[in-house]
Amino acid sequence: MARLLRDLGAPVVDADLLAREVVAKGSEALGEIVAAFGNEMLLTNGELDRKALGAMVFADEGARRRLEAITHPRIAGAGQEAMAALADAGEHVAIYEAALIVEKNLHQGMHGLIVVAIPESLQIQRLQERDGIDADEARARLAVQLPLENKLAAADHVIDNSGSKKQTTIQVEELWSQLGETQTTSK
Repeated sequence: MARLLRDLGAPVVDADLLAREVVAKGSEALGEIVAAFGNEMLLTNGELDRKALGAMVFADEGARRRLEAITHPRIAGAGQEAMAALADAGEHVAIYEAALIVEKNLHQGMHGLIVVAIPESLQIQRLQERDGIDADEARARLAVQLPLENKLAAADHVIDNSGSKKQTTIQVEELWSQLGETQTTSK
C-alpha cells in the first residue's frame, strides 16, 4: 500500500527500509547483532544475513527481544528524524509504514492509523511469495503481530487488500484524496 501512496505523491517513511539502513555493513547495530548472535549472522561480504537472523528470531522469543533492543530504538530515532524533516519541508501529510505500529503503540503519537486488512491465509501466501519462506516461517512472523481485530479496533482508515490489485488501488486513491482534502480544509 505504501508503494501505491508513494506513486500518488505521498511522502512515505518505510520502517523496513530504515531497519535495513541501521544494520548496514559496518554499522554499530550490525556489530551488536554479531556480538549477540554470532558471526553466522553475516554473509561472506560482511552484510547481515537477514534470512538466517529472521529464522532465528522468529523461532526464539528471547532472541527476537534481544534483536529488538538493538534495532528498534535506532529505527524509531531514524523514523522520527525522517518525519520531522518532512514536516520541516512543509509536508502536511506523511505516511509512516511499519509492520508493528500498533504492537509498539507508535500510532498513539500520530494523527491517524491506516490498517491494511487481509485474511491470514492470503497474508501467509503473500509472505511466502515475497520473502521466499515456507508457511511455517510465515506463520511464525505473523505470530509476533497482534491479531487483525486488534489493529482494526485502533484504525482510523482500513484498506481491504484481499481483492484484486485494481480494487486495492482504488481504495488507496480514495484514501489519499480524502487525506489531502482533510489537510486542505484544516489549514
